[in-house]
Amino acid sequence: MIKLRSRRLLAALATLASLGFATSPMAAASEATLYAGATVIDGTGGAARPDQDILVDGERIVAVAAHGSLAVQAGTARRVDLAGRFVIPGLIDSHVHLATPPNRTRAEAILRRQLYGGVTAVRDMADDLRAVGDLARASLVGEIAAPDIYYAALMAGPPFFADPRVLSVSRGFAPGTAPWMQAVDADTDLRTAVTLARGTSATAIKIYADLPAERVAAIIAEAHRQKMTVWAHSAVFPARPAEVIAAGADVVSHVCYLGYEAQPQMLAAYEDRTPVDETRLAPTGDDPVVADLYRAMARQGTILDATGSLFVKFEAARKADPKAKPLRCSGARTTRLTRQAWRAGIPIAAGTDFVDPASNPWPEVHAELRYLAHDVGMPPLAVIHSATLVGARAAGQDKDMGSIEPGKLANFVVLAADPLTDIDNIERIEMTVKRGREYRRADYAAPTPKELAEAD
Repeated sequence: MIKLRSRRLLAALATLASLGFATSPMAAASEATLYAGATVIDGTGGAARPDQDILVDGERIVAVAAHGSLAVQAGTARRVDLAGRFVIPGLIDSHVHLATPPNRTRAEAILRRQLYGGVTAVRDMADDLRAVGDLARASLVGEIAAPDIYYAALMAGPPFFADPRVLSVSRGFAPGTAPWMQAVDADTDLRTAVTLARGTSATAIKIYADLPAERVAAIIAEAHRQKMTVWAHSAVFPARPAEVIAAGADVVSHVCYLGYEAQPQMLAAYEDRTPVDETRLAPTGDDPVVADLYRAMARQGTILDATGSLFVKFEAARKADPKAKPLRCSGARTTRLTRQAWRAGIPIAAGTDFVDPASNPWPEVHAELRYLAHDVGMPPLAVIHSATLVGARAAGQDKDMGSIEPGKLANFVVLAADPLTDIDNIERIEMTVKRGREYRRADYAAPTPKELAEAD
């Protein structure tokens, strides 16, 4: 059957070529391939399965079964011997920014590092969607080496649109009027606003800042009515975390912000950078106020995009600079809140929200995986689940990716060592497969400081 499909594909390509259509190899589906003899960690949270074969045809996984049992089905498919190797689903970074401001060279360098580092999909959390949309298209058709990109159209209260970042991502529009960057107030026609956001091909609405609880709820209700998911900051200022969660946000970002729930007076605006008063949180053990939030999230199936390594990383940097403003939470408190979420059964996605310099050969999400394992204490199997299937759910793409299962996209990473014995083995990458195309680590060209605009 696979052989017949390949013949039909070649015939179709020949027909297109005769009609003058471009049929570059990058656009063509890859040949059928049998990846044989690997230990498969499938991303579902289930135990590793040794000595497995994975049959891929084009972009999709056809079958996963014990070594040798797919020989007849595979027919003349190309064989790749993976004896002694470990295969995990492609990683998903659930919190990136690729175009603030737009810089195509920088974005492509970041994306290349991600893909060759095992990342096959990312969630872009509000940028210039003109640039991001074209990056997503180029990745999808294979013009650039990049993960698939799923992105958000932002909504916030009018005060946020004085932020200089808004100007950098919406040139040509008055601040707050771009379809992907809209100011919302009591007079906004939300049906039209969400429709405009949908027209950008955004996956979701991101609710960012400076909105009262009733407006947050109204945006979420209209987005869901129009079949869009909602990604939100876990505190929207003045909307409290409990109000954002109760309104039905599908994913909330930044575990640190949940700490504001314990304060009797909520910050009136996002622009007030007063940190969480950590003295109001439990000095030891789980915090009871946050526990109530987690119970509500568990009931609703809310996903947490913790971004914990961000706070640990930048707290250390800011301690070395007495002039730097403090973060909203300490690294230690961020870690405790993330650990409490894990113990409460909250699905945690692996998001980053920072970009490392060119001196780091690996994508930023590796730091989040190490943080979840080493700081939070999650078992490596659970960490991989967070960075794969939970990330796919956060992006609304779990029907197509996030686990190694028949029918899903052929997105996986081949490792030379077992990540379940040591999460650091995530960096023993031999090859990333994305949509059936192979990207060998040996072929990786690291970004240069110039590409990443480090001198800017």
